[in-house]
Amino acid sequence: MGRTADTIIDLYERHANAWDRLRGHGFIERAWIDRFHTALPPTPAVLDLGCGSGQPIGGYLIGRGVDLTGVDASPALIALCRERFPERNWVVADMRGLDLGRTFDGLIGWNSVFHLTPRDQRAMFPVFQRHTAKGGLLLFTSGTEEGEAVGEFEGEPLYHGSLDADEYRTLLDQHGYELLAHIAGDPDCGGQTVWLAKRR
Repeated sequence: MGRTADTIIDLYERHANAWDRLRGHGFIERAWIDRFHTALPPTPAVLDLGCGSGQPIGGYLIGRGVDLTGVDASPALIALCRERFPERNWVVADMRGLDLGRTFDGLIGWNSVFHLTPRDQRAMFPVFQRHTAKGGLLLFTSGTEEGEAVGEFEGEPLYHGSLDADEYRTLLDQHGYELLAHIAGDPDCGGQTVWLAKRR
């Protein structure tokens, strides 16, 4: 599993255009993104961790006046973001250990954090904390139980990891977040398991 987890960045880099074509269709997470956005202050600054090609989430938020910063470890995906939205800030970086030296009104880790190993996911909570302003929001997706699984993308193995729900709750609390909403396997969002929290 560890070896498969280490191939994630290279996999998305080599198949960036294929991912962009697939990801650009449909927006099943819109209700969650709207819930996140409406709870932010006017003209908010948002950090999208694992922003991919900037669609559909990034483009949707930018169209609503969000000052978006996107981070992805794939230079090819960030190049697509810069081509589409040159006025925004796009950063090629691994989210693990990230330190941009500033805070944001909201953080998103949609279908990105779950590509990290359970150990690396635990280490992401200090990253979330140092980038979230007081009163800021955190929205991310996870698996439904602790473990690792391997799917497939473009005929190659695609790694996923997860903690269990109780550990996510504990980590949120330990890092100063109040849980606002959580649905495991949301039937209205393609079966996604979603967490929305607010920094105290």
